Amino acid sequence: MDPQTSEFIQSFISVLSWFLSKYIEIIATVTGLIYLVYSIEGKIQLWFFGLVTSILYIFVFFSSGIYADMGINAYYVIISIYGWYHWKFPGDKVKKELPVSRIRFKQALLIMLVSVFLWVLIAFILIYFTNSQVPWYDAFTTAFSITATWMLARKILEHWLIWVVVDLASLILYVYKGLYPTSVLFLSYTVLAIYGYFEWLKSWKIQEAHR
Repeated sequence: MDPQTSEFIQSFISVLSWFLSKYIEIIATVTGLIYLVYSIEGKIQLWFFGLVTSILYIFVFFSSGIYADMGINAYYVIISIYGWYHWKFPGDKVKKELPVSRIRFKQALLIMLVSVFLWVLIAFILIYFTNSQVPWYDAFTTAFSITATWMLARKILEHWLIWVVVDLASLILYVYKGLYPTSVLFLSYTVLAIYGYFEWLKSWKIQEAHR
């Protein structure tokens, strides 16, 4: 066997081994992108793919030692069920589907206070009860992800703005941890969160015009 063929085979085996070791993360990346597309379109199917993605990422983040993000995905499992129910049954018999809404000042203030409280609380837990290497960073993305996902479940437009910040911060963290398929996912998340904001804003303006 000539050296070039041998080198090609070794490279192929190396890539195949990497793929097999990362297959859960890769599948989670694909389902996560599908989830995001449905989120932008405002379709209820997003909650199914969000549920699948969250379950897979519990395993990914546990093996990588990113414990707060592992915990947030357990929360995502619960909020996916809640979000599906709230979108399916908005509580108003006149409404066939939950409309896009805008955040109010008092609501925004409360959400910010809750997010900061969760940030400090989660950071404290990570510092004193885990071996997390990036407790404050991990806690930040986790805390604001909790509130952003709740806002998505209520179909509040401004949740996209929180996701832009959180996804960009997460992208930096995952590159640092060597989770490259997930880094690609969160790069896509950052760009598409900006796009999602303007798509939902367009939907909201159409709703207001037909009132």
